[in-house]
Amino acid sequence: MDFTFTEEQQAAAEAARGVFAGVAPDAVPSPALTPGAVADTYDQALWATLADADLLSLLLDTRYGGAGLDAIALCLVLRESARVLARVPLLESSAAAAAVQAYGGEEAKADLLARAGRGEMVLTVAAHGRTGHDPAEQAVTARQDGGTWVLDGVQTAVPWAHAADVTLVPAHTGTGRTVLALVPRGHEGTVLAEQFSTSGERLGELRLESARLAAHDVIDADGAWEWLRDLLATGTCALALGLGERVLRMTGDYTGKREQFGFPIATFQAVAVQAADRYIDLRAMEATLWQAAWRISSGAPGPLPAAGDVAVAKIWAAEGVRRVVQTAQHLHGGFGADVDYPLHRYHAWAKYLELSLGPASAHEETLGDLLATHPLA
Repeated sequence: MDFTFTEEQQAAAEAARGVFAGVAPDAVPSPALTPGAVADTYDQALWATLADADLLSLLLDTRYGGAGLDAIALCLVLRESARVLARVPLLESSAAAAAVQAYGGEEAKADLLARAGRGEMVLTVAAHGRTGHDPAEQAVTARQDGGTWVLDGVQTAVPWAHAADVTLVPAHTGTGRTVLALVPRGHEGTVLAEQFSTSGERLGELRLESARLAAHDVIDADGAWEWLRDLLATGTCALALGLGERVLRMTGDYTGKREQFGFPIATFQAVAVQAADRYIDLRAMEATLWQAAWRISSGAPGPLPAAGDVAVAKIWAAEGVRRVVQTAQHLHGGFGADVDYPLHRYHAWAKYLELSLGPASAHEETLGDLLATHPLA
């Protein structure tokens, strides 16, 4: 077996490190210091730089100006972005474009993909359902009326909803199928209310009230939503890994310099053991992440569907990133809560990533259902 990344995947990661090297976490708006949303929109200057570096089109085919890479390459880039708390809709827009490419019609592809790859259009996904705990596809109904689709329902906590040009909305039909609707911002029959994440980012509650869409704006293909949901969850794991790695590095640097009784506290056994435990968490997060990304990218068979590997990765990511930031706060002491130091920003982002697309308990239930359906021999 060869566990190394390909040259193309490594090149994408290297390009990302170059772009994100100029991002200072200290300059990321703090939810502790900002009433309401930390900003009206994403970091547009950084978004333009990512477009210039061809990092917004990683998953797109060459005919749309893309690199034709896979979920592993995207996760490598997302990992780098989370280390500096990059405020860009990289995961959502890339995953949505990939879903349109894999399952959408030619008209939708021609209208969206090239522009999304150049950063001229931003896509996002409504993936949290009505409450954030129920299946997203059950929160909206879709029915056909002549040559159009009519959507009704509510999706909560839609990331970057106020800035995205198009939101992909999963919806269930009367026959039990799930479709993906491409809903433009401000479309007739939609209402967008303001919400906030723990990181202070502006989210949206999207209400659809008899919103009508043309047939070419609805993806009605088997497995489209499930594939997109798995890609989003895996990307969230990559973000959690990158954030956790940066936090543990910050903790190592701090404990190596902070002295008590004439010695760096990093040399104390109690401190070293806690840091070692968090290192083990990160390595488990990394191993399960690449397993999930590889299953999505390769389509390789396994004892469970790829959703099982995604569930395992999200369980480790959700619990692991929470433990990493909690230990970091503890080992930093009062300094970790100082709003002049970036650790509190990482803590706020970690809580959002822990809960995004379901906490560990939700994915444990998913894994249990899969094991019941596909018993291991």
